[in-house]
Amino acid sequence: MRRSTRAASGAASSKSSAAAELPDGGDPRRALLLALLETGLRRVEGRRCVREALARPQRSAAPVWLAAVGKAAESMALGAYDALGGAIERALLITRDAPLSPEIARLGAEVLIGAHPVPDERSLAAGGRLLAWVESLPGEVEPLFLISGGASSLVEVPEAGVTLPDLEALTRRAFAAGLAIGELNRRRAALSRIKGGRLAARLRGRPARALFISDVPDDDPRVIGSGLMGPAAQGDDRIERQVVASVDQAVAAVAVAAAALGLTVHPPGRRFAGEAVRLAARFAHELRTGTAQLHVWGGESTVMLPPHPGRGGRNQHLALAAARLIAGRPELMLLAAGTDGSDGVTEDAGALVDADTCARIALAELDAERGLERADSAPALAASGDLVHLGPTGTNVGDLVIGLKLAADAARALEALHGGRGARVL
Repeated sequence: MRRSTRAASGAASSKSSAAAELPDGGDPRRALLLALLETGLRRVEGRRCVREALARPQRSAAPVWLAAVGKAAESMALGAYDALGGAIERALLITRDAPLSPEIARLGAEVLIGAHPVPDERSLAAGGRLLAWVESLPGEVEPLFLISGGASSLVEVPEAGVTLPDLEALTRRAFAAGLAIGELNRRRAALSRIKGGRLAARLRGRPARALFISDVPDDDPRVIGSGLMGPAAQGDDRIERQVVASVDQAVAAVAVAAAALGLTVHPPGRRFAGEAVRLAARFAHELRTGTAQLHVWGGESTVMLPPHPGRGGRNQHLALAAARLIAGRPELMLLAAGTDGSDGVTEDAGALVDADTCARIALAELDAERGLERADSAPALAASGDLVHLGPTGTNVGDLVIGLKLAADAARALEALHGGRGARVL
């Protein structure tokens, strides 16, 4: 049986990217696709993007208080320290996983762990702490907010009369119905005392800066994190807002790297959205009928869950659906992955499928169709050896789907042309 593909991306710990682990004699196209994915992730890595955004000269010598909230809080905070150094007097991080970098502990940052994708008591405690943090800002400091995807679930202060079970039920219903992220975040904000611009209003017109890594359509701060640092609905708002990373940048980086290797690349189009199976049909059709060797798409799909879903995520669901449609086409491969390194409630980012994926699933005495019907794609893709594991990536800009139309022999020739460096993508 094939081993699941593992790739280490440039994560918040700032460790360098590593090549994917592949079976001996593995298909070079798999290494190529994973390397292209890592290239896209590096372009939108939080530490790099925040450091670059803050690199311009400081506006004043005032001390900075930093609050970073979201899945990329750690990497974004490290980027701020890279740029501002000792000017940061205090830092609060609210994220999903315990920080990986020893730098965070050395810098003395306060770290809270919230829950994702469904809020729990930790999310309420983190929300209360964030609200108190904002209310206690000294007059002489400059507030800096770093917001990334996941903030909607990681922090919350409910409106009066709204309970934690209400918040949990809203999230679970939205997931079951495949609700678009923009609509879900609008509903979340309506139940919150800090979302929908309400936290910004607590600043009462004082100057501040907010940097965002966007995982939502249109990169709108009113939607990112359910508007955790979106514009205040009323009153003076003097917050300078900037989106420092989005999926479009990751898509462009993949396309440029592929073209530099000599692949013909289909011009990236608009971001995708919609039901995962329908998107899989679209992507497989474009890959089969197009003349380009590489397609790359960015966006976010949805999956309508059955009453008792199995294990998997939207990227695994999309990849498994695509595997049925490229079966018997040995020149085709498709990789679908969440840029945060996770997919649904699994620890895998997604999957990389090929013409024989469904055959390998059948040999394992599993059924791809049944996996899709039950929203239970992970066991089938684990059996076929097609799951992709990244670990924490230090970013969260939605999903990347990369399709390749290239024979294995042509990939080997490409690798030889670049002196064995093609699979690493310079």
